[in-house]
Amino acid sequence: MSDAPQDVDEGYIKYDAEWQVGPPPDAALVADLERWRAPLYEAGLIGYDDELRVGFGNLSARAREGGLFVISGTQTGHLDTTSGEHYALVTDVDLDANRVSSVGPVAASSEAMTHAALYALGVNIAAVVHVHSRALWDRYRGVLPTTAEDVAYGTPGMAREFGRLWRRSGFRESGIAVMAGHADGLLSIGASLEEAAGRMLKLNSAR
Repeated sequence: MSDAPQDVDEGYIKYDAEWQVGPPPDAALVADLERWRAPLYEAGLIGYDDELRVGFGNLSARAREGGLFVISGTQTGHLDTTSGEHYALVTDVDLDANRVSSVGPVAASSEAMTHAALYALGVNIAAVVHVHSRALWDRYRGVLPTTAEDVAYGTPGMAREFGRLWRRSGFRESGIAVMAGHADGLLSIGASLEEAAGRMLKLNSAR
């Protein structure tokens, strides 16, 4: 069995998605996202579960102009390479209303709300990486900063959980957290895509 996700509802958007079809986001930022997505995909941390028929894993970077951040589109995990057609610009997030607004060729990832909450923690957070690995999840759950088991992915509750970890655990220092209520899910942040992706790749290579 691979390190694929085990949630039966994995990959499905749980927030109110206001998606407007539009052109691809910032080409230079998309190129940087693909540059760091590639090794994550090669390591099996982003990919596709054949049994559940869903993609898993996503990454984003703070927008350089306009909007909030650029994120990989929903259900793009199966792609070995990506381009501008596979990313969306998130323009607004309302946590209380459980709503995410985005524009682009594809709708934003189901984890867009969680990404938004992480960017809100501080201006020094410029990139977010979300991956799946059963081996890493089993090894580091409860060891690294870990979200509550009863909080599901892609919900306002998960977004608020990262605020709790930021204030009350070592997440601010480690830059990596485990999502106990989202089977196999881990997440990393960084001041750049290189730092956010590098943290996850380093953790994976050390297992």
